[in-house]
Amino acid sequence: MARAAPVTSPTPRPAPLADRSEAVLSRLQLLVTRKLDGLLQGDYAGLLPGPGSEAGESREYRPGDDVRRMDWPVTARTTTPHVRRTVADRELETWLALDLSASLDFGTGQWLKREVVVAAAAAITHLTVRGGNRIGAVIGTGGGGASAPARRWRGGPPPSGPGVLTRLPARSGRKEAQGLLRAVAGTAIQPGRGDLGALIEMLNRPPRRRGVAVVVSDFLAPPEQWARPMRKLRVRHDVLAIEVVDPRELELPDVGVLPVVDPESGELHEVQTADPRLRQRYAEAATAQRATIAAALRGAGAAHLRLRTDRDWLLDMVRFVAAQRHARTRGTTR
Repeated sequence: MARAAPVTSPTPRPAPLADRSEAVLSRLQLLVTRKLDGLLQGDYAGLLPGPGSEAGESREYRPGDDVRRMDWPVTARTTTPHVRRTVADRELETWLALDLSASLDFGTGQWLKREVVVAAAAAITHLTVRGGNRIGAVIGTGGGGASAPARRWRGGPPPSGPGVLTRLPARSGRKEAQGLLRAVAGTAIQPGRGDLGALIEMLNRPPRRRGVAVVVSDFLAPPEQWARPMRKLRVRHDVLAIEVVDPRELELPDVGVLPVVDPESGELHEVQTADPRLRQRYAEAATAQRATIAAALRGAGAAHLRLRTDRDWLLDMVRFVAAQRHARTRGTTR
């Protein structure tokens, strides 16, 4: 239902991202650097600022604080409960799981969904490498990724083909990060359904040191396919799920008979959008679908960020980071 993409005469769009990746990535890097460096000042800023292990200052205990961080010497001296604030570790490893299945090659807003995926990857990469940390990625295209073995990227254009799961090894440094983003932007979207569960499972095997795992997808695959791998991922890592949404996946416009096609299966249908009851049922079903996705992510213990193709995705990311940092300082969970 929500996968269907209108096949009306679209407004002229710029060339595909892969054809203009260098210019787009250069502008993207400048935009991300200016916005995030200007609004997220501090010793260390990340999408999921964790408690870390380096000792920091003490502050009074607040309800919800982790009792394992009690500062007993200060508590004894002041007779008031205090907790020790800690600084996030700089030697961290971040892994991206980027879903580039056929359903991401769609958008009716300012961006295509796949462009939002690349933009989110650029922002996360910037927040990671500026602290000297390592970042790697696994990329899934369409075609039923579970049926094909994962391939390791060794520079140059990443392999592409039905069901390809590509692993980009974790490296530090801005030059390596730019190479990773070029590989992501140059990945060709393949027809057919992808396997989001298999993509996330690539972050579980082989086991890695504790770090941050970021899954970027529209999460339109059934939750039973990817919820269990997400729960396993949360056991060892801080997990952030970035859900990419287009407004036409949430509601239908009143434009008469609208041909729609499922980009993953190729099925074509004609929908009479002039029917208000049909539009209402569509909106209700879409709302229920997104609520199910949110519940599955919450059950997996993942932080949830929703980015839309018709909104300022970077501003939404900044607000998310600010909210995460505020929740941490108040001792509450996300």
